[in-house]
Order: sequence, then structure tokens, then C-alpha cells
Amino acid sequence: MNETAHHLCPHCHRETTWQDNPYRPFCSERCKMIDLGAWIAEEYTIPGEKKPAEEDSH
Repeated sequence: MNETAHHLCPHCHRETTWQDNPYRPFCSERCKMIDLGAWIAEEYTIPGEKKPAEEDSH
């Protein structure tokens, strides 16, 4: 049995493979970079308590 596992790209939802895919879990470099940009732009958040802002002591 030589089946290749398929999954959906988390960004565009296109079916892609895990094996021999340098961009996994994404289907392409484009989807990978779009996702990274969303994290950098703080479009994604992880739930939790907000940390109080630190005052600048300088």
C-alpha cells in the first residue's frame, strides 16, 4: 500500500499532500506567507487574560 495522505490547506482549503511538501501544512509558499503575515499583523489571537501595560520607567 503506497497511499499518500491528503489534507486541506489551512489557508485556501485546497487539497494537498503532507509527504514531500516543503510548505506543509500549507499547499504553497504563497499560503504559508499569507498566514505568517496574518500572525505578524496580529490578526490571530490566542485567548487568555490581557497583560497590564508596563509603564516606561525611563
